[in-house]
Amino acid sequence: MTDAVTRGRVNTKHTLETQGITGLGGVYYNLMEPDVIAEAIRRGEGELGQGGTFLVSTGKFTGRSPNDKHVVRSASVEDTIWWDNNRPMSPEGFDCLYDDMVAHMAGRDYFVQDLFGGADPAYRLDVRVVTELAWHSLFIRHMLRRPDREELDSFVPEFTVINSPSFRADPKRHDCRSDTVIAMNFDRKLILIGGTEYAGENKKSVFTLLNYLLPEKGIMPMHCSANHAPGNPVDTAVFFGLSGTGKTTLSADPERVLIGDDEHGWSDRGSFNFEGGCYAKTINLSREAEPEIYATTRKFGTVIENMVYDPETKELDFDDDSLTANMRCAYPLEYISNASKTAIGGHPKNIIMLTCDAFGVLPPIARLTPAQAMYHFLSGFTAKVAGTERGVTEPQPTFSTCFGAPFMPRRPEVYGALLRDKIAKHGATCWLVNTGWTGGAYGTGSRMPIKATRALLTSALDGSLASAEYRKDKFFGFEVPTHVKASTVPDILLDPRRTWDDPEAYDAQAAKLVAMFAENFGQYEDHIDDDIRAVAIG
Repeated sequence: MTDAVTRGRVNTKHTLETQGITGLGGVYYNLMEPDVIAEAIRRGEGELGQGGTFLVSTGKFTGRSPNDKHVVRSASVEDTIWWDNNRPMSPEGFDCLYDDMVAHMAGRDYFVQDLFGGADPAYRLDVRVVTELAWHSLFIRHMLRRPDREELDSFVPEFTVINSPSFRADPKRHDCRSDTVIAMNFDRKLILIGGTEYAGENKKSVFTLLNYLLPEKGIMPMHCSANHAPGNPVDTAVFFGLSGTGKTTLSADPERVLIGDDEHGWSDRGSFNFEGGCYAKTINLSREAEPEIYATTRKFGTVIENMVYDPETKELDFDDDSLTANMRCAYPLEYISNASKTAIGGHPKNIIMLTCDAFGVLPPIARLTPAQAMYHFLSGFTAKVAGTERGVTEPQPTFSTCFGAPFMPRRPEVYGALLRDKIAKHGATCWLVNTGWTGGAYGTGSRMPIKATRALLTSALDGSLASAEYRKDKFFGFEVPTHVKASTVPDILLDPRRTWDDPEAYDAQAAKLVAMFAENFGQYEDHIDDDIRAVAIG
C-alpha cells in the first residue's frame, strides 16, 4: 500500500486507496476503543470522563437534519424510491459532491471502521465507515456489529459511508439544499455526509440503506427495540416508536433479554438486531428508574454526547438541557447485563406501537386487531420530542408513517404489506401504548407514569392482560382494558377522559385528534385493502 496508513488492520486488497481515495494525511484502520479514544483526546475532540467515558459536544447540530438528506435519482431507483419523502439529487450533483469532498479530504487524517449491519450472518451488510473525527469512529464501532479481528483481513465493503463534518456543500454545485448534506447513491454504493458533527447521522444513514435493500429479500426492516423472555427467544416482543417514545427504556426490562434498542429486521428465520450497541437519551436519566442504562454513563468507551458536566469532577448533569434535550450516550450492547449475546430473537409474539401523545387523549394501552395495527403502523402518530430534530423545542404532534418516516426510502405501503404478511403468517398480538400525556394536553397534564407503563407491558407480555375486561373506545375504536389484576395501575388511568378535570374538554381534544388521523390517512386510501379502510378513524 502506498497510502499513508499510520495504524490498524485492514484487508490490503481493499484499502481506501483501492477505492480511489488517495492523498490523505493518514489513515487509521479499525482501531479498537482504547486507541480511538487516545486519538480523539490527542486531537482535542473531547474529554475523558468518569470511568473512561468520552465527553463530547456536537456543536450547533445536536440532532438529525432530515431536510438535508438526499437520494440520488437514477434510473435504477426511479420507480422504487418514495420521492414525496426523499429529496432527490441528480447523479451529476452527487458526482461533483464526491469529487469536491475527496479533494477536501486530501492531507487530512481519516478513521476507517469495517463493520456489519445486521446480527444475522445470512442477511448482514458489510459497511465501511470513513470518518474525519476519531470519536465518530468510536461511536460507529458501538452502533454497528464488530467483526472478529481476523475477519478484517478478508473484509470487502459493499457500501461505504464517508463523513467529513468540516466539508461544506454548495447547493448550486451539488444539487442539495444547504451546506449540510447527507447524500445516498445506490448505484455507486456510497453515502456522503458533510457539514454536521451529530453522530446519529452515521447510524441512521445505514438504517436507511437497510430499509431500502432488505424488503427485496422479504425482510421487514423495523424502527423498533426488541427483547425476549429469558431462555425463550420464541417469546419475542418488538417496540415500534420514534426517538423519545420509550423504545430504549421499555425494552431494557431486567426481567427479559434485550435484543436491541432501535433497529431490527424480521425475516423468515425470526428477528435480529441491525446494531451492536445502544444510543440512549439521557435527559432526566436516574439510577433508580433505569439502573442499567445509567450505569453505562460511567463505563469505559461510552460516548457521552451533548451533556453538561462539572469541568473538574466530570460529574454529569442529567437534568441540564441547556445544550439540548437530545443529550445521549452510546455504548456497546454488552454493557447491558441482560443483553442477548447473539442479538437474534424469534418471530415477534407481541408487537407494541409506542406513541407519545401530546394531546393527552389516548389511553396508556389498547389492544389492536391486525387491521387496526396496520392502520396505526401506517399512521405512525406520535409527538416529535424536543431536541430530536433541529428547531423542535417542545413536543409537536406529528404523523410519521411506519414510526420512522425519515428513514423510509420506499413507500409506506411496502413496509405495511411486509408487516401484515408476517403477522398473518406467524401470529402476533398488537398493542398501542401511550407514553405521552394524561390528565390534559402537554402543558396542562402530566407525563404518563413509567411505572404504570411498565406494569401494563408486563401484563401484556406475560399474557395476563388477555383475560382483562375491555371497553371499546368510542373515538378510536380499539379495545381498552378497564381493570388490570395484580397491578398498581389505577383504573382511572385506563380511562383518559376521567383523568381530565373537564370531560367535555377531553371530548373536544379527542375529536380534534380523530380529525387529524382522518386527514393524514387520506394519502393511503388508494393503496390499502378494504379491511384496513374499514377500521380507519374518523
